[in-house]
Amino acid sequence: MTELVSELVSKLGVENTQAKGGAGLILKLAQEKLGGDFSKVAAAIPGAKDLISAAPAAAGGAKLIGGLLGSIGGDKAKGLSDLAGLAGGFAQLNLDSGMVTKFVPIILQFAKSKGGQDAMSLLAKVLQK
Repeated sequence: MTELVSELVSKLGVENTQAKGGAGLILKLAQEKLGGDFSKVAAAIPGAKDLISAAPAAAGGAKLIGGLLGSIGGDKAKGLSDLAGLAGGFAQLNLDSGMVTKFVPIILQFAKSKGGQDAMSLLAKVLQK
């Protein structure tokens, strides 16, 4: 179990597989949004690629809702689209969609502690809409 997963389990009371999958979903979103800059985040979070592999595939309904919201346009709609996708993935992990907002600050702080302000800022740009 990685240090980040251990931290999520202890602070949020989630199971190991839920912590891995939830962190993986968030990192997968960051990877999609950041492109090449994600390498800086991945370097700051040990096991980031393994966590992404542990993320469940987006549910069909969440993808559809996310796609519809994204097609509306504007930054706010894109942020809602991202949240819809994360909420669908969290539901597959038997986690309430509200847990997304509990995972994010822990992951941001972890990225800052391991990779400095730059790694955290990159992640924050994607996760804090």
